[in-house]
Amino acid sequence: MHANPLSLFWEGFTVESSTQLDAQSLLIRLQPAQDSLPCCSGCHQPTSAIHDTTIRRVRERDLLQYRLWLEVPVRRVRCAACGPRVEHIRWLPGRQRLTAAMIHWVESLVRLMPVQHVAQLLGLHWHTVKAIDQQRLQRDVAEPDKRRIRRLIMDEFALFKGHRYATVAIDADTQQVLWVGEGRSRAAVRPFFEWLGPETCGRIEAVAMDMNTALDLEVQHHCPQARVVYDLFHVVAKFGREVIDRVRVDQANQLRHDRPARTVVKRSRWLLLRNRGNLKDDQVLKLEELLQANQPLMTVYLLKDQLKELWYAPSEAEARRRWREWLHLAMSSGLAPVQQFARRLTGYVEGIISSARYRINTSVLEGMNNKIKVIKRMAYGYRDNDYFFLKIKAAFPGKVR
Repeated sequence: MHANPLSLFWEGFTVESSTQLDAQSLLIRLQPAQDSLPCCSGCHQPTSAIHDTTIRRVRERDLLQYRLWLEVPVRRVRCAACGPRVEHIRWLPGRQRLTAAMIHWVESLVRLMPVQHVAQLLGLHWHTVKAIDQQRLQRDVAEPDKRRIRRLIMDEFALFKGHRYATVAIDADTQQVLWVGEGRSRAAVRPFFEWLGPETCGRIEAVAMDMNTALDLEVQHHCPQARVVYDLFHVVAKFGREVIDRVRVDQANQLRHDRPARTVVKRSRWLLLRNRGNLKDDQVLKLEELLQANQPLMTVYLLKDQLKELWYAPSEAEARRRWREWLHLAMSSGLAPVQQFARRLTGYVEGIISSARYRINTSVLEGMNNKIKVIKRMAYGYRDNDYFFLKIKAAFPGKVR
């Protein structure tokens, strides 16, 4: 008599019977193989002393069109070395209600599909799929080597609508995500520096960030040797919002009696804020006509371009010279928004000059933020921030030095 070929899938057991539960479900009852002794889950040694047996129903990978269930007699053995222990079944890990093959299948699917879709496809609860994926991430996400961390990049991204943010920190050299935490205040980012520890913090040379005073102060407190490097993108974007937009609105208000000219100025925001190199030929022409016709807009536009040059200085000395020149032009522009911005920027100038020595910026994180948005969209939002942050770490394991 030939053994049931299905028995090959479940080591140490044979198929006793099978029953179709409904149109989509199949139940297979297993029994211990006569030629196989149970093993202690403590020492993994075989023993013939059986204390008792319980029947456990577990989910196996689907078979054709059927969702497959198993009834497994799980024995508790009396081990001479470990005492009473549940037997070790290699294909049924721990107290799981899913077989190892089913867990592996869920792990494979959730790499490609949202948790909700995997749960619907396999007929599992959302939390079951999420728990399996979270355990996989905890197992697979590599712990950073703190001894090699020298330069950091820190930035924030929106968690949810309603101004809830999270802060992410990466190794500037490997681009590995080191830490993600909810919030952007000093208290919110402090756990990151505590996790780094005093020894690692003492080795940090530079930290790139936007003009976030909370981050700046926390870096100064924990990493006294580190230079703060303010990112070009954030500073220039801030100049666009606070200066160019303000001057553009003021100029439009002054042209209220010249409706065609006022309309041109009102609709020029995108032209003024976007880099000239990203404009098409006809857009460049419109920009030139606008700037020629409006001196204040010409002034702030040129100041924006000259402000960028601070980040391309070949040395800190040259960066300081360019800063003094830019500050003089800004203060003598006669435009209140420009002067106000320049005065505020004076307090951050050391972080701008540092960029001449440390060529790091948050543009890497800007690209990461786009991928983070995709991860959020795939999950229709995350109900568990720890799980979401693990997904981010897994998505950015870093590159080998």
